Amino acid sequence: MQALVLNIDMQKTLRILGTRGVPAAYGGFETFAEYLSLYLVAQGWRVVVYCQDNGTGPIFEDTWQGVERVHISVTQTGAKGAVVFDWKSIGHACQYKDLCLTLGYNTALFSTRLRLNGIPNIFNMDGIEWHRGKWGVVTKAWFWINDWVGCLIGNHLVADHPKIREHLITRVPESKITTIAYGADLVTNAPVEPLKAFSLEPSKYLTVIARAEPENSLLEIVQGFSAKERGLKLLVLGNYEDTNAYQQNVKSAASPEVQFVGAIYDKDVLHSLRFHSLAYIHGHQVGGTNPSLVEALGAGNAVIAHDNQFNRWVAGQGAKYFSNAREFALCIDKLEANPSLLETLRGHAKQRFKDAFYWTDILAQYEKLLMSFLPN
Repeated sequence: MQALVLNIDMQKTLRILGTRGVPAAYGGFETFAEYLSLYLVAQGWRVVVYCQDNGTGPIFEDTWQGVERVHISVTQTGAKGAVVFDWKSIGHACQYKDLCLTLGYNTALFSTRLRLNGIPNIFNMDGIEWHRGKWGVVTKAWFWINDWVGCLIGNHLVADHPKIREHLITRVPESKITTIAYGADLVTNAPVEPLKAFSLEPSKYLTVIARAEPENSLLEIVQGFSAKERGLKLLVLGNYEDTNAYQQNVKSAASPEVQFVGAIYDKDVLHSLRFHSLAYIHGHQVGGTNPSLVEALGAGNAVIAHDNQFNRWVAGQGAKYFSNAREFALCIDKLEANPSLLETLRGHAKQRFKDAFYWTDILAQYEKLLMSFLPN
C-alpha cells in the first residue's frame, strides 16, 4: 500500500479549469480539454477536469475514459452560472498543489487564490474578449481587468495565434508566452448517410458553424447567399432564439435555400457535414485561432472567410475572403463558375492543416510546456 501511495504522489498531475467539462458538448475549449486530457492520460498523466452541472447537490467525482472528473453543481444559468462554477472550481483546486491549466481568463481574478497558495497555473488566454462588440461597457471592463490579471498572475501564458501573442507582449515579457495553435482531426472520408437527415446532397450545399452574433457575420453571409437563387443550400448551424432581435433579422433575410438546423455536437455528423460541403463559410471577425476554421481545414474544405488578420493567418493565401454581403456573394459566384478554383482551394486547405494543425503535434507541444511547470 505504501508503494502505491508513493506511485500516485509521483505521477504527473494536471487539473483543467475554465471549461464546462468533458466529454465536449459545448464549444472549442471543451473539445480541447477532451483531446488534451485523453492524450495526457495515454502518456501516463493523472488528469482532473472540472465539470459544470446544472441544479443543486454536493461536489462528487467520477472517471471518464481514465480522466478524473470533479462535478460541481450551480443553480445559476448562463454567464452567472459560469462565474459561480469557476469560483467553486478554483476553491476545490486550492486544496491541492497540482499544476493547473486554466482555459480562458474571464475570471482570472479568482485565480489569485491559486497564486497565493503557491499553485502553478498556466493560462490559455483565448481571444481579446473585451474587443467584442456584443458586450456592454461594464462587461468589457470586467474582461479588460481580467485580461490584465491573467497576464500578471499566471505562471505562463499560451497564445493560440501570433496576433494574440503580439497583444500579450504589451503586458508581459515575451519569455512568459508560448504560442500553440488549436488542433483538429484530419478527415479523409466520411459517410454520406448523416446528410439524409437534412435532405442534403454532397457538394450541393455550403456550411457555416457559428454563434449567431453580429461579429460572426451571419447577417452578411445570409444576405449575400440569398441575393439570388443558387441551386445550392446554405446550412446554418447554431441556436437561434425568437427573443433575439439580431438572430431574427438573420432568419428574416434568408431565402428558401437557407436551412437553420440548430446546434449540432455529434462529431461524426459534423465530420460528414463538413467533408461533403461544397465550401465552408467562416464569418468570425475577432478572436485567435478559431476551432471551427481549423476543423474545416482538416476536412479539406474550400474556405470563404471574413477578411481579417486572424483568419488570414489560419487559412492562409488559399482561401477566399469577404468583408460584406456583396463581397460574399461574389465569392460564391466565383466558386460556382470555376470548379478548378474549388479544387485549388481544397488543396490549399489540406496543406495548411498538415503544416500547422495536427492534434498530435499540438498536444505534444502542450505536454512539453506543462512538464516544465510541474511542481517539484
